[in-house]
Amino acid sequence: MHRYRSHTCGELRASDVGTDVRLSGWLHNRRDLGGILFIDLRDHYGITQLVARPGTPAYEALDKISKESTVRVDGRVVSRGTENVNPDLPTGEIEVEVGEVELLGAAAPLPFTINAEDGVNEERRLEYRFLDLRRERMHRNIMLRTQVISAIRQKMSALGFNELATPILTATSPEGARDFVVPSRLHPGKFYALPQAPQQFKQLLMISGFDRYFQIAPCFRDEDARADRSPGEFYQLDVEMSFVEQEDVFQPIEKLMTELFTEFGGGREVTSPFPRIPFREAMLKYGSDKPDLRAKLELVDITDIFEGSEFKAFAGKHVRALPVPDVAAQPRKFFDQLGDYAVSQGAKGLAWVRVGEDSTLTGPIAKFLTEDNVAELTKRLSLAPGHAVFFGAGEFDEVSKIMGAVRVEAARRAGHFEENVFRFCWIVDFPMYEKDEETGKIDFSHNPFSMPQGGMEALESQDPLDILAWQYDIVCNGVELSSGAIRNHEPDIMLKAFEIAGYDHETVEREFAGMLRAFRFGAPPHGGIAPGVDRIVMLLADEPNIRETIAFPLNGNAQDLMMGAPTELDESRLKELHLTVRKPQPK
Repeated sequence: MHRYRSHTCGELRASDVGTDVRLSGWLHNRRDLGGILFIDLRDHYGITQLVARPGTPAYEALDKISKESTVRVDGRVVSRGTENVNPDLPTGEIEVEVGEVELLGAAAPLPFTINAEDGVNEERRLEYRFLDLRRERMHRNIMLRTQVISAIRQKMSALGFNELATPILTATSPEGARDFVVPSRLHPGKFYALPQAPQQFKQLLMISGFDRYFQIAPCFRDEDARADRSPGEFYQLDVEMSFVEQEDVFQPIEKLMTELFTEFGGGREVTSPFPRIPFREAMLKYGSDKPDLRAKLELVDITDIFEGSEFKAFAGKHVRALPVPDVAAQPRKFFDQLGDYAVSQGAKGLAWVRVGEDSTLTGPIAKFLTEDNVAELTKRLSLAPGHAVFFGAGEFDEVSKIMGAVRVEAARRAGHFEENVFRFCWIVDFPMYEKDEETGKIDFSHNPFSMPQGGMEALESQDPLDILAWQYDIVCNGVELSSGAIRNHEPDIMLKAFEIAGYDHETVEREFAGMLRAFRFGAPPHGGIAPGVDRIVMLLADEPNIRETIAFPLNGNAQDLMMGAPTELDESRLKELHLTVRKPQPK
């Protein structure tokens, strides 16, 4: 028999009754029922119940061994009997009567409970991540991640893409976030950068003639954590294609996402095809460029209705309305709670009216609405008895953010929200440029490497703020999975695009020398996208925080509490790297 096991802890069935077996695993739980010990033994594959009877060496050993110790047991498979079957376990029809026990690794006192979700704080969980990963939920999440990545590789290969690797040590690049830098020992005073994304390399692969590339790519960005963004490093499905337009990129990615979320989504419905929503329409209707389409409500721009109005709360401001059917009969508490939610999102309050059975409007601001206001609102919002309307007023971006959040919350509270579905969409037609409100400077709004719609003619003849780019995002349930673009592959257009954003030709030639040189040797039109693997798994696992789907994440302060990173270097290492450390002075 094998030194440690003849079977795994998830393998034995009723057909194995009478078999002598050897199992190894962790002592998951122990129960003493009438003097008989029942032990749950756990390994990667599952749980098997062990039984040890009083007076036996196995009983004496198992009674003393601490939980989460690793043990080897020899014993015989017996039936639990019909009345004792555990239908929640694949091994629930049997148990193993233990004859011999070997302690393989004793466990110290545990910092938290492994076999229950006991509300331990995240810092402690990350400090003892090796224990946290023993929990059933965490183990399931990490295995889901493994299965998803394996499926991605298979499906991308089937779609004709080639998996190619790109460098980890590279040059710094202005891609929107801070680089992590690595000092060079051989070149004093110079630094490598860890890639924020393989952006330039994957474009160079297209110029090199590889046509369809993908990679499960590690990316490194020195940026703050969020619930859907891990600090430090993350993984993305990096994709690039040659001789394509926007729809050519959409087709394989849409097929991939539909299959992935159908296969691993636990029976939840997946939208198909994914709607294409222009950026400006998304901001007006949903208040966000990553709309949650599970919420079956839309915002309506009614600014023009209140132009010149004497109602000071709306006059001279951008005004957005949210009509909600079937809530007029709700108690005042419903409206007050939604108002409190709006305040939590940054609003000063939330104006509202409701439509009565006689189609009259009542509510806190009804008395400020003229007959013309009421008539136009009724027509524009298709109001009917039972409706309520919520209003936001202020600057465009502020109103969009607040009312976008209110839209989703109102849908949840009013029963206009779809549960257990994945609602995808493409956000398209992003503005190429935006204006800095403080400096008035024109800058790129999204991705500087994108092709402007209209090419050179648009750059030379249009107001920069009117130029759209061949840029797109893929969004699922209000989470942006990825940005992508058709790339700017023509040097003259690229130089002009950067010139509009305030970069002189010399700077662009210096910062992107490799790319521009390659573009001048016959670059194909190309485009791509890079969906975040961590976010995909987060959605599939129905986890609110991305760290729950990563085996060894950093905490919110970009620290590895388990390994103690980041660390200081001693003087010998600093000298070898030609570095001196200048710490900030205490304030």
